[in-house]
Amino acid sequence: MSRSVLDEAHIHPAIRAVISGHHAGIVREVQAAIAGNAVVVVGMAQNPYPRKARKALDVLGTPYKYLEYGSYLGGWRRRNALKMWTGWPTMPMVFVKGVLVGGASELQRLIDSGEFARLLEAKQAFRTM
Repeated sequence: MSRSVLDEAHIHPAIRAVISGHHAGIVREVQAAIAGNAVVVVGMAQNPYPRKARKALDVLGTPYKYLEYGSYLGGWRRRNALKMWTGWPTMPMVFVKGVLVGGASELQRLIDSGEFARLLEAKQAFRTM
């Protein structure tokens, strides 16, 4: 699967540094969490869906790293960098062994189907993006 991203050849050289550095810290922080944890949930305050994802993991007894960035009114600019990086439009973002699996609903579907357990048992090494 590929998604449209503006080709670097169509970005003026004078603004490339601005684009590559725009809220890069939050992306690096999430990448570090993904590299060090089998399951990572990225969420925000006041949103019930990150809580649903965390509760589903708690019920299973699955350890996870939770990162929270702002609320509905605060932190949205920084979260935008994560949305642009992943292509996932909503919170939470759930990563399993370095793979974005979606949000709370997608996580629950994986759990219900047994695919979540298979993903955790897989011998694949998680890596940074």
